[in-house]
Amino acid sequence: MYTNKEIIFSTAWDVVVIGAGNAGLCAAITAAEAGCSVLVIEAAPKDMRGGNTRHTRNLRAMHDEPTDVLTDAYTFEEYFDDLMRVTKGITNQELAALTLRESSALTAWLSERGVRFQPALSGTLNLGRTNAFFLGGGRALLNGLCRHAEKIGVHLIYDAPVDSLDIDDGFCRGLTLEGDTRVIHAKKVITTAGGFEANLDWLAEGWGDAAKNFLVRGTPYNKGHMLKDLIDQGAKPVGELDQCHAVAIDARAPKYDGGIASRIDGVPFSLVVNKNAERFYDEGEDFWPKRYAIWGRLVAAQPDQIAYALLDSDGVKRFMPSVFTPITADTIEGLAEALSLDPKATAKTVAAFNAACPEGPIDQSILDGKSTQGLRPEKTNWAAPVMKPPFYGFPLRPGITFTYMGVEVNDHAQIIFNDGKPAGNLYAAGEIMAGNVLGQGYLAGIGMTIGGVFGRIAGREAARTLNKSVE
Repeated sequence: MYTNKEIIFSTAWDVVVIGAGNAGLCAAITAAEAGCSVLVIEAAPKDMRGGNTRHTRNLRAMHDEPTDVLTDAYTFEEYFDDLMRVTKGITNQELAALTLRESSALTAWLSERGVRFQPALSGTLNLGRTNAFFLGGGRALLNGLCRHAEKIGVHLIYDAPVDSLDIDDGFCRGLTLEGDTRVIHAKKVITTAGGFEANLDWLAEGWGDAAKNFLVRGTPYNKGHMLKDLIDQGAKPVGELDQCHAVAIDARAPKYDGGIASRIDGVPFSLVVNKNAERFYDEGEDFWPKRYAIWGRLVAAQPDQIAYALLDSDGVKRFMPSVFTPITADTIEGLAEALSLDPKATAKTVAAFNAACPEGPIDQSILDGKSTQGLRPEKTNWAAPVMKPPFYGFPLRPGITFTYMGVEVNDHAQIIFNDGKPAGNLYAAGEIMAGNVLGQGYLAGIGMTIGGVFGRIAGREAARTLNKSVE
């Protein structure tokens, strides 16, 4: 139920959850179903609730046989191998394995609580057997979980940023809201308040001046206030300041909250250059769901944090159309001028790329091995020449989704403090602890998986230590 702020201070809550996104709602529902009194505190107004969950589409789940929303099988071994490859082993392998194994129960658990899923996808994204898509997207998932939470007695308040936690020797004695000195008392506190991707000053501590050119494709409310408060009070940090989920998005996207619509999915079928009209990475290294989240960092490393995806009239048909109208021209030189690139340098780069492409059509449904020869870097799959007019271009900027630096947790979702001891009554789930699993890199959908798994663990452990009945 939606609760008036004025009545929350007189209750000694069993569990207070900070943040009303996927992780927070999974935690709140789990604790409430075990018999706990639960308050969820959300910094954003009601119509902006849920942090980055609003912008999500799917979660990645392990399964040993086909399900009602996933095809074939996606075994623990394959999932774990995929994660190790994208993180290059920079992960807590125990917590990673826990996440993957517990992901197998997520789709059924969510479905039983009002979340609806699409039938398994088919086509070139290659996600039909790995990722379950929410019918209506992340906002529909939020609405379903909020309806269920309210139905079972969870109290939610909005427009209520938490100011600080009162922590003494790893135990949270209460919390206050911004602009209010009264204390909210809780036996257990679960922090699911997101990362600090909307705090460009904090990002600049890791990225330097490049951060000023970042676009924040997620919520503007994730400023990292709770994360900073926890670290300042002795919670052990995990992950690096400059590690994050960042994708290449259209440079014309808004500064904040552009969401999935701002992403450009044409990179694997493009020739991508920086402001000097130079290629700088293999556009066809792997299927897009396993590589799209590295391209934000790649663009961020280029001069002025800008790049350009160049395609011809065949290439532009190979991916989901962008909401942004591509810039077009009948010649490469004309396209370069429209993109503020040097026409001669751009034409030279495109001509060299075309000359290095193999003969014959590409097959975008597989890693086709159609590689350029003699370039640096090579394009190792789907190397088709850019030569059929008209030509199309998309300007690209780094679009940061969420940060990986967070607080360390154990397999009970308890926050670990600098002395190595777990907190007495503090738990974390979601982006604020995702760096335990994601030291770098990303797999499509795993952010929602981490939030759902550790949200359920946090709610379950909070209830169990209160001697509540946990199913």
